Amino acid sequence: MRRGDGGGPLAVLELLAQDAPPSRYETLLAEARAAGAGEAELADLTRAVALAGSVRARASSGKQREAALTALVDTAHDLTSPYDIDGLLRLITRRARRLLGFDMAWLSLSRPDGSAYVRTSEGETTALNVGLELGTGRGLGSIAQARRSPVWTPDYLADSSIAHAPGIDAVVEAEGLHAIIAVPLRRGNSTLGALYGSDRAVREFTPDEIGIMLSLADLAAVAIEKARLLEQTRDEVTELAAFGSRTNTALTRVRYLWECHARLAGLVLDGAGLATLARATADALDGVLQVRDPGGRPLTATGELPGLDEDAVTKGALQALTDRRPVRLPGDLWLAPVLAGAEDLGVLLLSASEPLAEEDVRLLQLAAQSVASLMLIQRGTVAAEGPVHDELLADLLDRPHSVDLHLLERTRRLGIDLDGPHVVVVARPEGGELGRAVAWASSYAYRMGGLKGVRRGCIVLVLPGTDASAAAHRVSGELSPLLGHAVSTGAAGPTGSPGEVARVYAEAVRCLDALTALDGVGGTASLRELGFLGMLLSADHDVESFVAATIGPVLEYDADRLTELTRTLEAYFASGASPTHAAEALHVHPNTVSRRLDRIGELLGPDWQKPAGALEIQMALRLRKARTVLHDRRTAADRSNPV
Repeated sequence: MRRGDGGGPLAVLELLAQDAPPSRYETLLAEARAAGAGEAELADLTRAVALAGSVRARASSGKQREAALTALVDTAHDLTSPYDIDGLLRLITRRARRLLGFDMAWLSLSRPDGSAYVRTSEGETTALNVGLELGTGRGLGSIAQARRSPVWTPDYLADSSIAHAPGIDAVVEAEGLHAIIAVPLRRGNSTLGALYGSDRAVREFTPDEIGIMLSLADLAAVAIEKARLLEQTRDEVTELAAFGSRTNTALTRVRYLWECHARLAGLVLDGAGLATLARATADALDGVLQVRDPGGRPLTATGELPGLDEDAVTKGALQALTDRRPVRLPGDLWLAPVLAGAEDLGVLLLSASEPLAEEDVRLLQLAAQSVASLMLIQRGTVAAEGPVHDELLADLLDRPHSVDLHLLERTRRLGIDLDGPHVVVVARPEGGELGRAVAWASSYAYRMGGLKGVRRGCIVLVLPGTDASAAAHRVSGELSPLLGHAVSTGAAGPTGSPGEVARVYAEAVRCLDALTALDGVGGTASLRELGFLGMLLSADHDVESFVAATIGPVLEYDADRLTELTRTLEAYFASGASPTHAAEALHVHPNTVSRRLDRIGELLGPDWQKPAGALEIQMALRLRKARTVLHDRRTAADRSNPV
């Protein structure tokens, strides 16, 4: 091969310029030998080919570095995009594997206690890697983080200089890995974890690979920290938003609380009654409310509170009075003390439809304060109006025939309408303490919308209603526990007009006297409860009412069904309570009498044949018969002497 023919070193330069593959250089050497080139010429050509190879290697390395730098720039750009932590870690491992051509890449994160675990992986063939616990002080990652510099090995399992861990070795063996490099994710004076690259062949890592991994790890550490700060900021923003929502809700509840409190206070100042205040409180708290006095007796309620555990209520009341705040009882029941300074005025019992929030409990406490204010105002009103009530009652009792419009107007100004039915209750404390009884009666009369007075050492109450017996039992039931000893009560009524108050009062006094004469001290008595004796004690001797109260159901049954139960009763008692003799007198079979007597028992109750009941029934039968005879005679006389 001659130099002038374009062979020799010049031909090598031409191949280098053409970026020819290595095989062309080998062909050039082979052609020179075949052409019989001399030794000196072959030596120059061989030297030129070697230099060309060196130039090609350097050019290839430069291209690789350029590609790596370009990839690092792209990676840095990608890491500035918004990612969540998991998405960012997947991007880092994917870029490390593809940038350096690793068979497998993964990333571990450290915990505050120093332990680490595999968070994400790329190129794995088993499911053992992600989530693997790396522990502390073992594996390449621990060494790299401790040294804060890259650590690598050409053959991991065969390298005895590394502190191995069974779990890590098992994954390495299962994946068939040999060459592994670990680079710390450095952030200031600490490390966040480690970035790994691995090949399934034994080999050394070049300085360029190590440098690129280190640069990639540093970029990743910054991006991870940024992502963490971003997530932390988002969490804080979310928490602030939640806090703001909770604050707005709390402010709304507080505003509602004060509006309700203002409404309750307004009701108190407007002179509303206890029942109205209780209803407003129950509506505000969406529940059923009951107000009790210090003795545990209900004063008013907005509904039923079924299944109350009175022992628990008593213990809860003691705790609430001691702590001076509402307490929760079993069954979603709340109890709030009604206090005026150190004075116990009672309690509120609330059964809410929904669990109470803190603001609701505060509203319940404010409602208890409003109830206490109302009670104090009522007490002051009672004290101020007490003499007026006493004067009114004295006028009604002492001058029954001189009730004028002026007196009625005075009662109406006090909220008392005597044109409606009223009963009179006369109560006599049997153990003294009339002063305490009078104080209680003033409050009770005010609460019930009636009048109160004191006569002959007894409390006199004029109360709205038609059932004198029930009124007497209520008065005795409240006053006796308060005084701690028995209270005898007599009652009568109802009245038909203000002028009848004196008459009904006299009947109530006679009932109380009869109760004493009958050795019934500490009990209650009304005209209805005294039976025929009450009829005799009444001012008008109301025979018709006595007959109706005693045998009225039997008379009505006969009138509706055209039966003869009344005649059977008369024959039964006339024959000495003998069903057989009564049957003979009635000309019916004894079984018929027995069936009629059973029916009478259903109408009059099981005690009708007992001595007291039988006596009243016989008295009613005789009074009815006498009234019928007198009526028939009067009718006959009127017919024989027409006007």
